[in-house]
Amino acid sequence: MPHFVFKEILSVTMILFAIIDILGAIPVIIQLRQRAGHIQSEKASIAVLILMVTFLLVGEELLSVIGLDIASFAIAGSIVIFIIALEMVLGVDFFKEEAPEAVSIVPLAFPLIAGAGTMTTLLSLKSQYQTQNIVVGIVLNTIVVYLVLKNVHWLERLLGKTGLHILRKAFGVILLAIAVKLFRSNSGL
Repeated sequence: MPHFVFKEILSVTMILFAIIDILGAIPVIIQLRQRAGHIQSEKASIAVLILMVTFLLVGEELLSVIGLDIASFAIAGSIVIFIIALEMVLGVDFFKEEAPEAVSIVPLAFPLIAGAGTMTTLLSLKSQYQTQNIVVGIVLNTIVVYLVLKNVHWLERLLGKTGLHILRKAFGVILLAIAVKLFRSNSGL
């Protein structure tokens, strides 16, 4: 019988909330929505939930089966995040999607929300907390992700064109720094 511990659930939820940083990702989400025309909130949220729970349960084994280690996985995610950040800062498009609805999965659900940082955090949480409490934390964070994605159009109107431009450039630089840090910490440089 699973034993749910409120303190563990709260800790996991707060750690994942900080790592996912859905509020900090709002400028990127708005940029992706503008490019695609819309973001499928439900599809992206379900993808995030499935990715995180699956990785929690079988992530390390899955990576080892295909011959990858966590560091290689993190470096690959950091490169995608780096490219997204370059788009934000330079105002150019590197990702050319043939199917705009695909934006909801790549790069939004993975690697932006459920990226390498989130996945490696899940593996480290697994060593400290009970799995069922981590799953509850994942579900709670997925609900927050869904609410932000569902209300991104309202957030875009609230910020306005100038506010969005400033936010996009500022968060682009921050995202570049996060990508570089993720790359450096996993490459041994």
